[in-house]
Amino acid sequence: MPTPTLTWAQLRDVKCAELEGAADGWGKSSNRADAARDRIEQQLLTGLRDTQEGEAAQAAVARLRQLGRNFQYVYTECGLLRTTLNSLAHEMRTQQRALTEALEDAAALKFTVHANGSVTYPAGGEGLVDGAPLRGGTASSSGTSGLMPPSGLIAPNPHAAKAQDIADRVCGAVRAAAEIDWRYAGILRRLKAEEGLKVPASTWKDAAGDAAEVRDAAGAYLKDAIPHDASPEARRDWWAGLTQEQREEYLAVYPDQIGNLDGIPALVRDAANRDNLQLLIGKLEGRDDEKSMTQLAGLREIDRQLGAGSQPPMFLLGIGDEGNGRAIVSFGNPDTAKNVAAYVPGLGTSLDRDFAENDLKRARDTAIGAAEMSPDSPTASMVWLGYDAPQIDFNDVAGSFDVAGEGAARLGASRYNEFMAGLSATNEHEDPHMTAIGHSYGSLTVGLAARERGAIPGADDIILVGSPGTGARSADELGVGREHVFVGAAENDPVTELPNSREASGLGSGAAGGASAGFVLGASLGPAGAVVGGAVGGAAGGAAGYFAQGAQSRESDVWFGTDPAHQDFGASRFRVSDGPEPLQRGHGLVEAHSNYFNPAKDQMSADNISRIVAGKSGEIVRGRNR
Repeated sequence: MPTPTLTWAQLRDVKCAELEGAADGWGKSSNRADAARDRIEQQLLTGLRDTQEGEAAQAAVARLRQLGRNFQYVYTECGLLRTTLNSLAHEMRTQQRALTEALEDAAALKFTVHANGSVTYPAGGEGLVDGAPLRGGTASSSGTSGLMPPSGLIAPNPHAAKAQDIADRVCGAVRAAAEIDWRYAGILRRLKAEEGLKVPASTWKDAAGDAAEVRDAAGAYLKDAIPHDASPEARRDWWAGLTQEQREEYLAVYPDQIGNLDGIPALVRDAANRDNLQLLIGKLEGRDDEKSMTQLAGLREIDRQLGAGSQPPMFLLGIGDEGNGRAIVSFGNPDTAKNVAAYVPGLGTSLDRDFAENDLKRARDTAIGAAEMSPDSPTASMVWLGYDAPQIDFNDVAGSFDVAGEGAARLGASRYNEFMAGLSATNEHEDPHMTAIGHSYGSLTVGLAARERGAIPGADDIILVGSPGTGARSADELGVGREHVFVGAAENDPVTELPNSREASGLGSGAAGGASAGFVLGASLGPAGAVVGGAVGGAAGGAAGYFAQGAQSRESDVWFGTDPAHQDFGASRFRVSDGPEPLQRGHGLVEAHSNYFNPAKDQMSADNISRIVAGKSGEIVRGRNR
């Protein structure tokens, strides 16, 4: 803790308005840099890409992108300076108010406050022996008052306690102000950039540290007012009620929180997350642990796509490095779109390069397809990685069986519903058409979200593809009516026909018992016989256990409830390609599980999904339920 160097007179005379004026100047610089960046990205880069080709054009694009990043850095650092100065003024003004109130109390009582903060009070009260007024004295926050301790026969001067309180308040305000001054001086000294015109990646790492410091310092000034516990509608109204200066400060200092706050408009979230993306890349730069390197590869690929531009345009609605990573990417503006779809990926999905390449492509293919199906209705299609999907760890196979449980899906379901409520709150149409899409384990997340109280906010249709079940016995449980639940299940997708828990238990126990018996019987023929006997016994025992338990189960039972593609579930099944068989030469192990959104590999499925998203479910090509 620093030693106070301020006096109460200096604290009284601090001109907080001048600090705020300086903050305004940095704010104007930040806004100019932001405007320059927007011009580069929205006009110059777009014009070059649309009209020029060749190596010279590519070099110009690369240099303009670098210039845009430089302006983005200036925007970020100047914004941090503005908020630092405003936060300093805010905290100093609080201590000034405390000091002023203490001085006013002293004046009202006709006490004298000295330069060192001690307070002199007059004689008062009366002695118990002679009735004469008790002498006055001086109270000091760091020493003893001018009054001798009472003996029990002499009453204390009634002014003494009041003087002591005033002295303590004056000293407390000065000490707090000195600590504030010391703390902010350190922050301001560190808010500086390297010399030169280029902003290298290492500088963004420093910027991430700068932002973290300013966030900590500005907690009482800005952060505490962010309505984390409010409804998406209340957050929307909170943002609408802020001044332009307040919005700019939140975006500069808390892009991570504003960008991931459901109920904030899409354009604002996109701007905040693009800035936070650079801070995250800077934060993870140079780390050599596997998680950081994996997420960094995913972040860089998302950044590359954002910089390259796309049609439909990309909106970054969420980004973060917590857990296995967070990313929400929309193709099309969900606030202005009539048709809005949010797809939840499943098992093994995390913020990595594969997600940034393949899952984003699924959302983009759906957006393009829906636009072709309904050219007059703008569409926004997005991928929502707002939860920790179960992972496969080949070094911990037992731990990988988290996918067999509903825990991750239940956590994701609540978050998904809040996100969908945010989309409903900010969409400009009176009644947008909204579609919830779940793939693989993501279909369980969507299913559980639909079964929460109130169902999925705003959802008109639900699409389930490659689903191991939703936790529901019937499509009627999903809150949109069975006629609005659509299922795609490839015949060669084994995930859609996983055994139910009873069959799996029989398979496991039967295999273990059969292998043990076969090993013992085969051992009489030697070691080779034991191995062969164990293998044959395990296979036979597993099969017997599986069929024995299967006989006691419904045909439509899968791991998570009823098979959505089965007639017992009651959903509408649409036609998809059978897909390659598992282990088919030249194909992946379960490739049929991954083709549903890909028009190059399964045009029928991709078209049917696009029709539903476009609000034309009556035109899908239907398939027969199992």
